[in-house]
Amino acid sequence: MTADEKMKRASIGLLGYGTVGSSVYRLLDEQSIEIAQATGASAGVKRILVRDISIPRSDAPAELFSDDFDELVEDEDISIIVELIGGIEPALEYVTRALEAGKAVVTANKQLLSQKGSYLFDLARRNETMIRFEASVAGAIPIIKVISESMVAADFTSIYGIVNGTTNYILTEMMRTGARYGDALARAQEWGYAEADPTEDISGKDAAAKMAILASIAFHSEVSLDDVACVGIEDISELDIAYARDFGMTLKLLGVAKLYDGRINVRVYPALLDREHPLASVNGAYNAVFLKGNSIDEVMLSGPGAGGIETASAVVGDIVSIMARPVAGRLDYPRTHNGLELFPDDEVVSTFYLRLEVDDEPGVLAQISQVFGEHEVSIESVLQKGRGQHAELVMVFHPVAEKSFGAALKGISGLPVVKGRPAPIRVERDSE
Repeated sequence: MTADEKMKRASIGLLGYGTVGSSVYRLLDEQSIEIAQATGASAGVKRILVRDISIPRSDAPAELFSDDFDELVEDEDISIIVELIGGIEPALEYVTRALEAGKAVVTANKQLLSQKGSYLFDLARRNETMIRFEASVAGAIPIIKVISESMVAADFTSIYGIVNGTTNYILTEMMRTGARYGDALARAQEWGYAEADPTEDISGKDAAAKMAILASIAFHSEVSLDDVACVGIEDISELDIAYARDFGMTLKLLGVAKLYDGRINVRVYPALLDREHPLASVNGAYNAVFLKGNSIDEVMLSGPGAGGIETASAVVGDIVSIMARPVAGRLDYPRTHNGLELFPDDEVVSTFYLRLEVDDEPGVLAQISQVFGEHEVSIESVLQKGRGQHAELVMVFHPVAEKSFGAALKGISGLPVVKGRPAPIRVERDSE
């Protein structure tokens, strides 16, 4: 096939045929006319890599399926490889070989990019081809393109928001119905919002991978998954939900990337938000991301954050971008020229909510207040509820360096009057 013929048709090698892969195949077929009108070329899947070709699949011809990656990567007709198998291996091997062969790559693999992104971007650059990954973060929201192209001059100072639909659905159900965490998780699995093994989502690791990608692109510096501290929602209690309501707040799992004195801090954690906060009304499996920069003030993007068809839509968008601009340019490679250092987590100043179970006896609050005072942690408000021999103390603190707050927590944990483990949650009071 000549170069001119390749321009007229994009032949695609599809790696994986699960929920997203099959949706990509159908979208390319159903939207073929729109794609041709937009790009001046046609697109079609020539080969599909699966583990077991003996499994019948009714929505694609059997002759398209293969269990041999060599058939795809060595086919000179295939110009775009779409990786949808997830994980590190064999995805890393397949993507590496595809780029070395000069093929463009589209991937939705956030774990791969958050751990091996710099290597793959450099490999694409050296082989004068492209790797696109819009579907790796926030589902149908075009956040990657907005950051790297539409707002290339934004001079970003922070990116934060809800980037995991599973946890947002669970927390929404807990807030809406008062359900226990386990019941809300079971409901998320029933509706297909959570995997049978939801560990990546509920631990915060999925969100951490996405935030590493976003921070790298926005701040033009290398941020890997290992650089992102994360706290999940496993320990969120229905008691915390009830107190959130009492305080006029709601609870969300946030991904936060900020610049502090020219250094980057990237984290994932549950946070209490005032009901007036723009993210407080983002419910169910939806995602929302705030972009803040010196030249744009603040922009919020929101939409479905999960689902086969939503992710497939982002994948097809990347395919169309490659078809429309088949020759790689500087915008196709995330730049890490700033080389910014990381800002330590314990130096960040935060506001905290804390729930404690304590002995219900005189002098308890004084003991606890003394420990906080020794670490220069100032209490803003206290709510106490008796529960038999024990009581619950719920405190909200003035902003404090996290190192000081952590030291104070360690101190009060050693008090005989404190029962169980303290349960702190960060508080975000505005859209900063």
